[in-house]
Parts: sequence; C-alpha cells; structure tokens
Amino acid sequence: MFVYNITVKVIPEIEKDWIEWQRKEHIPDVMASGCFKEYKLFRLLEQEEEDGITYVVQYFASSLDDYTRYIEETAPLLRKKARDRWGNKFIAFRTVMEVVH
Repeated sequence: MFVYNITVKVIPEIEKDWIEWQRKEHIPDVMASGCFKEYKLFRLLEQEEEDGITYVVQYFASSLDDYTRYIEETAPLLRKKARDRWGNKFIAFRTVMEVVH
C-alpha cells in the first residue's frame, strides 16, 4: 500500500470554503481517477496558525503504478484548478510513502 500525502497550509480567510471545496469537489475528483482506494483528511493540531491552518490529505493506492498514473494523468489538471481557484492563499507539500507495517 502506498500513501500520497499532501500537507496544505491555508490562510484563515479561506479555511471554511477550502474545506467545503475539498469535501465536495477536489477529493471526489481525485477519487474519481480510480487510482486510490480511500482517503483521510486531517487538521494538524499544536501548530502555529498565525500564517495559516495546516491540513493533511492522505490518499491510499494499492500500487506505485496507480499513484504514478494519477500524477501523470490527473494531478496536473486538478492542481491547475486549485491554483485558479485559490491562487497564493495556500501552499502544498506533497510526498509519497510506502506502508511497511
């Protein structure tokens, strides 16, 4: 199992709308790619929130090929949609991990 981990810091002014967009539009679009079996959305606690609130979205793929297919075929369009909608009001860091236990 592989985990595509996206850590996102959003400015407080867009937090409520951003969460709603994640739940109703972005996450369903990612899941519709067929590359992931499930996802989890988290809010980081015990973080400095002066410059934004931090969220983590994790998508679970059965294979590295599924993850790679998503990155190559679907991610560019969805990243553009996010940039077009939110501009510089968020910053995202992406990693991929392999479950070892």
